[in-house]
Amino acid sequence: MLSLELMTKKDCHLCEIAKEVIDRVIRKFPAELTLTDIEGSSELMQRYGEKIPVLLIEGKESFVYKVHEITLRHKMERALKERTENSPT
Repeated sequence: MLSLELMTKKDCHLCEIAKEVIDRVIRKFPAELTLTDIEGSSELMQRYGEKIPVLLIEGKESFVYKVHEITLRHKMERALKERTENSPT
């Protein structure tokens, strides 16, 4: 299962749009989305601040500000392929 994490905060319109895009795409993949409110951590606030939303796929920063549906699909397919190639057989 792929791990996706969306860095977000309250009243973030771009975050809401990003989540809608992710929700449409994620249905077709073995993936789990975690929402992380950066306001709950001074470290995350310092790192991301106004740079949100940020989407991490498998812990790697993959999108900033906007999540593009087709690109997200491609990145998730690539992540699954890499996971399969790197898993012990």
